Amino acid sequence: MSRAVGVDWSAVRVVLARDLGAIKRSKALVLPMLFLPVVLLVLLPGSVGVAANGKELDIGRFIQFLPTDLAEPILAYPQHEQLVILVLGYLVAPLFLIVPLMVSAVTASDTFAGEKERRTLETLLHLPVRDRDLYIAKLLGGFLPATAVSWIGFVLFATISNVVCWPVMHRLFLPTWLWMIVIFWLAPAVAALGLGIMVRVSMRVNTTQEAQQLGGAVVLPLVILAVGQTTSILLRGPLAAFGAGIVIWAVAIFLNARGARSFTRDRMAARL
Repeated sequence: MSRAVGVDWSAVRVVLARDLGAIKRSKALVLPMLFLPVVLLVLLPGSVGVAANGKELDIGRFIQFLPTDLAEPILAYPQHEQLVILVLGYLVAPLFLIVPLMVSAVTASDTFAGEKERRTLETLLHLPVRDRDLYIAKLLGGFLPATAVSWIGFVLFATISNVVCWPVMHRLFLPTWLWMIVIFWLAPAVAALGLGIMVRVSMRVNTTQEAQQLGGAVVLPLVILAVGQTTSILLRGPLAAFGAGIVIWAVAIFLNARGARSFTRDRMAARL
C-alpha cells in the first residue's frame, strides 16, 4: 500500500480499540501489568508509613553512607520525617520509572507476536488500513496502557503516602514539582522508549514468550540505567529532569519513526 502523508485516525482508533480489548481480556497480560505497580506504588508507601508512624527512627547512620548531595536535603528535615522523605521522596522515584518501562514491554511483546500466537495476524494484515496507520495503532496499544497504569498508580501512591504518613508529616508532601515532571514527562518518554524496542522485537518472533525473553535482554539494562541515574537527576532539580526527558523522547521518537518506516505487510506476511 502507498503511504499517505496524513494519518487516518479513524482507522487507527478501530485497530486500537481491538487491541485494547484483547489486552483487557488477557489475564496473561493484565496480571504482570498490575503486579509491580501494586507492590511498588501501594504496598511500599503503606509499609513505610506504618514503620515511621509513632516511632523515633534514627536513620542518621544510614544516611551517612549516602552521597553528600543526597544526604544533605534529607538531613534538612526533622529526624522523625527523614525515613519518609528518604524512601518515598527519593528512593522510589527511580523505581517508579520501571513501571511504564515494564508495562510497555509486556503490552508491546503482544503486538505482533501475540497475533501470530492467536493466528489472527493474517486477518489483521488484510484490514483496509495503511501500513503506517496499523503500526501507529500498535504503538498506541502499548503506550496508552503503560501511561495510564503509571498515572493511576501514582495517584494511588501519592494518596496512600499522604494518608498513611500524615501522623508523621502533618502535611501533604506529595506530589512535588520534581515528581510531576517524572510522572507527566519522564514516564511517558520511558514508555515510548520501551515500545520503540519491544514492538520491533515482537515483529521478528513468533510467540510473546520469545518477545519477552529477547526484549528483556535489551530492556533490563534500561531498567538498571533508570534506577541508577534518576535519583541524581532529581537532586539536580526540575531543569535537569526535563532535559533528561528531552533526550529520552528524542531516542524514543527516532526508534519508533524508524520502525514505522521499515514496517510493511509483505515483511510480516513472509514471517507467517
